[in-house]
Amino acid sequence: MKVPAIWALLASLFTAGGALAEEVPVTVKHGIAMHGEPRYGADFSHFEYVNPQAPKGGTLRLHVVANGFDTFNPFVIRGVAAAGVSTYVYDTLLESSDDEPFSAYGLIAESLETPADRSFVIFNLRPEARFQDGKPITADDVAFSFELLTTKGHPFFRSYYSDVSQVTVESPHRIRFDFGDDNRELPLILGQLPILPKHFWAEREFDRAGLTIPVGSGPYRIESFDAGRSVTYRRVEDYWARDLPVNRGRHNFNQIRYDYYSDSTVALEAFKAGHYDFRLESSAKDWATAYTGDAFRRGRVTVEELDHGRPAGMQAFVLNTRKPQFADPKVRQALAYAFDFEWANRNLFHDQYSRTQSFFENSDLASTGLPSEQELAILEPYRDRLPPEVFTKVYTPPTLSDGQTLRDNLRTAMQLLREAGYEVRNGKMTHRPTGQPLRFEILLHQKNFERIVLPFKTNLERLGIDVEVRLVDTNQYVQRVRAFDFDIITQVLPQSNSPGNEQRDYWHSDNAEIQGSRNFMGIRNPVVDELLELVIRAPDRETLVHRVRALDRVLLWNHYVIPQWYLGVDRIAYWNQLQRPEQVPKAGFNLSNWWAREPD
Repeated sequence: MKVPAIWALLASLFTAGGALAEEVPVTVKHGIAMHGEPRYGADFSHFEYVNPQAPKGGTLRLHVVANGFDTFNPFVIRGVAAAGVSTYVYDTLLESSDDEPFSAYGLIAESLETPADRSFVIFNLRPEARFQDGKPITADDVAFSFELLTTKGHPFFRSYYSDVSQVTVESPHRIRFDFGDDNRELPLILGQLPILPKHFWAEREFDRAGLTIPVGSGPYRIESFDAGRSVTYRRVEDYWARDLPVNRGRHNFNQIRYDYYSDSTVALEAFKAGHYDFRLESSAKDWATAYTGDAFRRGRVTVEELDHGRPAGMQAFVLNTRKPQFADPKVRQALAYAFDFEWANRNLFHDQYSRTQSFFENSDLASTGLPSEQELAILEPYRDRLPPEVFTKVYTPPTLSDGQTLRDNLRTAMQLLREAGYEVRNGKMTHRPTGQPLRFEILLHQKNFERIVLPFKTNLERLGIDVEVRLVDTNQYVQRVRAFDFDIITQVLPQSNSPGNEQRDYWHSDNAEIQGSRNFMGIRNPVVDELLELVIRAPDRETLVHRVRALDRVLLWNHYVIPQWYLGVDRIAYWNQLQRPEQVPKAGFNLSNWWAREPD
């Protein structure tokens, strides 16, 4: 299915009342699950993974490694937003739980109504819902937010909500969304819509707000900031939703402060010196060697590895297929044989990582082995448009296990490049028909990644390929990636346990040239487009799993990325004035559920 252009429909989207379609039976719900029934009943008092008696108070000090921020609007493509704005300042219609694949419960919306086919959803808003300036949240604000985000917001919103065909304000606290296609996820993802105050934004330029402090509806407001260097949030004492079941035991710190560091090494030393409270460690080397000193010996800092059950997604070298040198899948496949994961894991990562072999790694959604009978039924109609390996081979990224050597892998790479029309001339890998040498740039924004990329560069140069590794600051990196102005980047493509509409943003042809989309690879593949629609329209969990696995195989065998690695735990360290719930949900830890230790 071709995703409809929602901006062309806006003239007919928003009505107040008016004739409705023929009435169909609906169910009024306190919450909704993507498949089946939600875990928590209508009388639940709190999520099981929080401490409902957690005390309020204290300050949570966090850090960001980046070259500052220049906006408090996280919903547009312009600028770099301050950390925490979308997390703390804005409420949504529904709140997702962290211990289910995809379920959501009433927040701004007290209840929702849907028919069995989910062809529309009605949200009934809580009369007590308020923005932080005391004004009520109404259905007009919801309709305004939808229009604003899908016309002036980040392109993601247009794609995410593209199957919404009509929005109807039925009363001040009741709003209906109708859907143009079968899309069972839409009631849940509309629940994720951040609700913005119409009275605040109607007279302001939404996409040029800069550091204008916004009015939100969430548990925190921006208290102060030092432009580009720090931002502090203050808990809203009279927060209207503080006692709702979805919030009980959460949002416990009086203050949350982010400090910005331009260098990751400096940031680590600042943590060890006690300048901020919590750290999620991404460096295997630092995790293995750097967490030492007096504070650790005396037990003032807790160091933990917390298991989680969320999909790892795909961390990879992403190849920009918009560039002519990466148009041929054989070239893309060849480059993967120059990446020596086993060497990097052994010499750089202290053997902490596992090799990623799926776009949905660490979940039941990942394809394994040869296609199952159910997957073959999905893939068979596309056989003549797919790489034959989709049906005949088990995908594994190039490895040096089982007796393989780097020399063997480079020999395979050389053969693939010959098949793609290349030969070595005067020591340079050269395209025979055009005489153009094979060269490209690997763009980085983290200096510590150079130690991983430089050996890869060396191996590529052994094939006669010219490679430049370019390190830029965070802001420049963000802008270049948004504009697809790169050859190769390292990117994490995260996934949830319930893939749906967001998959279009990653893989759909319509997003290949939409700047700011997550189709970093520039994929334009009609088979992928059709598989995406099958995923989005999966009627139950079992069907979803088979369809996602089929999609996974097609993406893998087109060699859009060179898979890197993943970790099934979160490596965290925190000063002991912080406390966390004993239970860690499947989605992993969430600092919104933590609290400050009460003074002795």
